[in-house]
Amino acid sequence: MTPPPAEVFRIGPEDVLDISVWNNTALSRVVPVRPDGKISLPLLSDVQAAGLTPIELRDDLNRRLVEFVPTPEVSVVVREVHSFKVSVMGQVKTPGRYEFRSRATILDVVALAGGFSEFADKTRIIIVRQDGNATRRFVFNYNKYLSGEDLKQYPFLQPGDVIVVP
Repeated sequence: MTPPPAEVFRIGPEDVLDISVWNNTALSRVVPVRPDGKISLPLLSDVQAAGLTPIELRDDLNRRLVEFVPTPEVSVVVREVHSFKVSVMGQVKTPGRYEFRSRATILDVVALAGGFSEFADKTRIIIVRQDGNATRRFVFNYNKYLSGEDLKQYPFLQPGDVIVVP
């Protein structure tokens, strides 16, 4: 099975960014993304970063800095990823919240949680996902996936997902 194409990385709260303004060390710095999704930079104060790609943030910073610096050249490097957190609860050996540095699947989370407990219902695993103001639920059947019967259900998780193993 070929995995689906990688989704575009979006900056999230708690990520750490390296903002460099070419030839301007006073404006260049390493900044954490605050829980409200913003970063603080000299001259610009608070700038929304969460939800943007590094390229989108770079373009926004270039646009804003034109007022202060002629032809600014900004680069945005994601130094640390801390925003990709997924929770797993229910019939796993070690329920909890787990942090990932890159794409993850239900199998990754269950493995980190020590596997299923003896009474886990592997046919009705639920993924709870916030999608704006709406809450979406997906059902994952571990047994069907392992047997090769339903490979297309193999879902990649998103930051903030909650996995419930009944």
